[in-house]
Amino acid sequence: MAENNSHITATNASWSFDGIADIFDQHVENSVPLYHAGHDLVCNLSDFFLPQNATILEIGSSTGTLAKKLLLKHADRCDLTYVGIDSVRDMVDSANTLLKEDPRVSFEQEDIITREVQSASLIISYYTLQFIHPRSRQAVVQKIYDSLDWGGAFILFEKVRAPDARFQDIMTQIYCDFKLEKGFSEAEVINKSRSLKGVLEPFSTRGNIDLLKRAGFVDVMTVAKWVCFEGFLAIK
Repeated sequence: MAENNSHITATNASWSFDGIADIFDQHVENSVPLYHAGHDLVCNLSDFFLPQNATILEIGSSTGTLAKKLLLKHADRCDLTYVGIDSVRDMVDSANTLLKEDPRVSFEQEDIITREVQSASLIISYYTLQFIHPRSRQAVVQKIYDSLDWGGAFILFEKVRAPDARFQDIMTQIYCDFKLEKGFSEAEVINKSRSLKGVLEPFSTRGNIDLLKRAGFVDVMTVAKWVCFEGFLAIK
């Protein structure tokens, strides 16, 4: 069993990202399979969607870890503009501190539901859309589609539900085993699950693809998959 120093306690149906910026990266690494491999994939995919003077928008930029990796990969691209938005003040402060020496990037405390979105060549949502209430999700994806340059890409990583009850049961138990192997106790696994009620609302693979296609995306494919976690690439 791996050592785990990223334990967070939350009460029933009350999960929040406030006040956890200092341990967020370790917590999410222990909670999401292939978390850093997904970051690497996003960075590699970015090569195809960054023309001259491109703008990158990250929705839910958290502590800036992904932004740092992507901008480091493109360290020679002084023409890039990277905008990260997050609704949590602590996350924005951490990200701005992490990348304070890079003039290409800025992080803002904003809500994607109400924020105006500027034109961008690449938009990233890395395990963020799932925390937006379903009643607002389609409007957010529409905003993303409308803001993308033609030929631009939306990279979406989400926790996903299974297509039926039997597969959902298998997926849930496999994921519980993963978290136990990462050092979480059985009580912590149950506590986290209960805290996310009404906060994390994942769609199925089909549901996410339908969401993208209703917004106008035609070219959509899965680029990463681990049981109940999936990455999608949608090109405008």
